Amino acid sequence: MYFKPISLSLALAGLLLAGCSSTDKPETPAAAAQAAEASLSGTCSSAAVAALVGKNADTALVEQAKRQSGAEMARVLRPHQPITMDYNSRRLNIDVDELGVVKQFSCG
Repeated sequence: MYFKPISLSLALAGLLLAGCSSTDKPETPAAAAQAAEASLSGTCSSAAVAALVGKNADTALVEQAKRQSGAEMARVLRPHQPITMDYNSRRLNIDVDELGVVKQFSCG
């Protein structure tokens, strides 16, 4: 006679615990796959150009980074340079130090 309330409470507990489970896969895609995906979606992927950090930001590197990230445009951000704060998902921002060496890439 007490089986129905116990069964019902166990079923409810099982449903609550099932809601807490995760099916996320670890994020370890290759940079080439990210660049291809970014270029297909029309948005920027800064992870695809992470290997270029530490290199001198000349014209060739800017073009290579733009192409690999899938960005439509790129801008080099120097220290103390005024910049616009508008967000553009198709723009690659290249942060450099005083010597022109790339510190990081970001999209926006």
